[in-house]
Amino acid sequence: MPWVLLVVAGLFEIAWAVGLKFSDGFSRFWPSLGTLLALAASVALLGMAAKSLPMGTAYAVWTGIGAVGAVVCGICLFGDPVSPMRLTCLGLIILGVLGLKFS
Repeated sequence: MPWVLLVVAGLFEIAWAVGLKFSDGFSRFWPSLGTLLALAASVALLGMAAKSLPMGTAYAVWTGIGAVGAVVCGICLFGDPVSPMRLTCLGLIILGVLGLKFS
C-alpha cells in the first residue's frame, strides 16, 4: 500500500507542476487553487508513504515520478523540445526510480 500512495503522490506532483504553468504565476484563481490543492495532496501522500518506506527512497521516487511526468507533459502540452539527450536522461531517471523500488 505505501507504494500505491507514493505513486499517487507522484501523480499529484505532476499535476501541481503542470498547474504552475496554467496558473500564470498564481495570477489565475482556479488554476492556482488546483495547483495548491494538488501540492497539498502530493506532500500529504508522500508523508503517509514515508511512514513505511525509507525516507530517501520515498523522496527520490516521488521527485523522479514528478520530474519525468513534468517533462512528458511539457512535451505533450506545451511543445517543449524533444531530443535524444533529453529522452536518454528521462530513461536514466526511470531506471533510477525502478532501481530504488526493487533494491
